[in-house]
Amino acid sequence: MNPVFDLAAVGALVVITAVLGFAGIRTSRTRSDFFVASRSVGSVWNASAISGEYLSAGTFLGLAGLVLLSGAEGFWFPIGYAAGYLLVLLFVAAPLRRSGAYTIPDFVEARLESRAVRRVTSVVVLVIGWLYIVPQLHGASLALGVVADVPPWVGGVVVAVLVAGIVAAGGMRAITAVQAFQYWLKLTALLVPAVFLLIALAGDGTAIDPARVFPVESGPGALDAYATGSLLLALLLGTIGLPHVLVRFYTSPDGASARRTTVAVIVLIGAFYAVSSTMGLIARVVAPDLAAPGVADTVVLALPSRLFPGLTGQLLTALLVAGAFAAFLATSSGIIVSLAGVVSQDVFGGGVRSFRLSAVLCTAVPLVIALLTQPAGLVSSVGLVFVFAASTLSPVLLLGVWWTRLTARGAVAGMVVGAVSCGAALVAGAALRDTAGGAVFFSQPAAWTIPLTTAVIVLVSLADRGGVPLRVDRYLARLHTPDV
Repeated sequence: MNPVFDLAAVGALVVITAVLGFAGIRTSRTRSDFFVASRSVGSVWNASAISGEYLSAGTFLGLAGLVLLSGAEGFWFPIGYAAGYLLVLLFVAAPLRRSGAYTIPDFVEARLESRAVRRVTSVVVLVIGWLYIVPQLHGASLALGVVADVPPWVGGVVVAVLVAGIVAAGGMRAITAVQAFQYWLKLTALLVPAVFLLIALAGDGTAIDPARVFPVESGPGALDAYATGSLLLALLLGTIGLPHVLVRFYTSPDGASARRTTVAVIVLIGAFYAVSSTMGLIARVVAPDLAAPGVADTVVLALPSRLFPGLTGQLLTALLVAGAFAAFLATSSGIIVSLAGVVSQDVFGGGVRSFRLSAVLCTAVPLVIALLTQPAGLVSSVGLVFVFAASTLSPVLLLGVWWTRLTARGAVAGMVVGAVSCGAALVAGAALRDTAGGAVFFSQPAAWTIPLTTAVIVLVSLADRGGVPLRVDRYLARLHTPDV
């Protein structure tokens, strides 16, 4: 594999990203510019940006690898990822925009009139964000290591430095342009090679045996009903609890625009998942020898050279490398913006200067973690974040939007119980990975941690007779009053 084209593609992406990002300095002046792009992002542009940050390393590289390893079972992830936005559309997109908040802790504090619940929410948001960034940095190191002989830390450091610089320079307004561009680059980077590969397979007369792509032993009858249902529940509800996803709805001009944005997002990410899954199916035919944990995540980068050993394969691989780095950059920058907004307001006072400092600090923490840890499967790593978000933040947000009796004590108790139970379950699941029976109960805990969190919130809130905010009816009316 010739690294010249691949490194040139990464270099070109870095230059374009830097130009788009630092161009935001000219228009980013106020606190509103940095936090929510002055609430002026149109539906299509915002949908492209949301899709750009949502489609992470786990999707661009990991999904094809998961399909290679698991066949039809791997399709549950894109189904859950895409369907999660339907719940966002139905339950939280427009109300959160009408709340007028800058961040998720802003919304929770305004809804429950409590600084204590804000602090707990801020901690949960930081944990979710940092857990999500680490796989992006691992993926960057993995991708660069495949195409070039560089130390494993280089990819993660490049992504972290670029993201911190762009977010600190222009905030939300700057990264909106970056993320929108990177969505279309990622889609192109997968679509073009997929078309070439399908044409090559059809042209050389390769017979694709359906039993090879979807083995009988991996069919619906082989699925674990509990594990599959728990996974889908985590993916569906976890989307509602991702801070970097929700904060983008604050950039819409109004609630109706937020709804239109969500519909467009479902279309855009659905198209991307179709192409990414197709690459996984192609891999089952072209590169079955790469179906091994830790190796499968690189299969997308290896496919072009299998069928196009010359210049064409090198150019297609370079395009894929650029798309992979776009995935790392877009997702990481979205998360850093949402975390910088939280840290800036809760620790440093909420000004533009404090936002810039917070962006650097929020990037440094996951970078250190990534450098000190070994990468696991990209899809499974991201999936754990969805489980944690669904078990902590999602129930509070849903009940905060739709249930008048929610109290601050109930929300705090629920988030603490959800975080502890989810964390303990995942640790136990990792320890019992090689055993049978109860291991799946812990490795896929969403089916019981989400109901547990919800029950704790409801019971504590009902017992907290004096804790319902006085202005709750007025605030909920604001959330649910249609835009004029």
